Amino acid sequence: MTSSKRSCCNVLQPGSGNMAVTKPDVGLEAIENLGGMDVLSRKIPDKEKLVEKSRRYHALSDPLRLKILYLLQDQPLCVCVINRFMQIADSKLSYHLAVLKEGGLIEGEYRGNWIYYSLTDTGREYML
Repeated sequence: MTSSKRSCCNVLQPGSGNMAVTKPDVGLEAIENLGGMDVLSRKIPDKEKLVEKSRRYHALSDPLRLKILYLLQDQPLCVCVINRFMQIADSKLSYHLAVLKEGGLIEGEYRGNWIYYSLTDTGREYML
């Protein structure tokens, strides 16, 4: 026995034995009034941009990483100073710094034996 499940747009689902499309509901009519599905799909950034934003939001999703960003607001800091303030294992700090770098929010610069971290322009924008 085949059931015909309907989606929010009143379109019969594939596999229901019938691929007929019924009258669209108000939501689909509203999309058509805005220019249709093509116009709607053009509002979605390309995959590269979505991945970039995803990394950035991931970097901002942890309180420890937010603390690091606040520490770096006024000046670049040596990793040893960040570590002293955060009081977490070196490996854990290294992981969080790597996530922030991948998100494009901080950058590191070698000065002798130490790495000094600072906010990027993008990192500063997110701290406003």
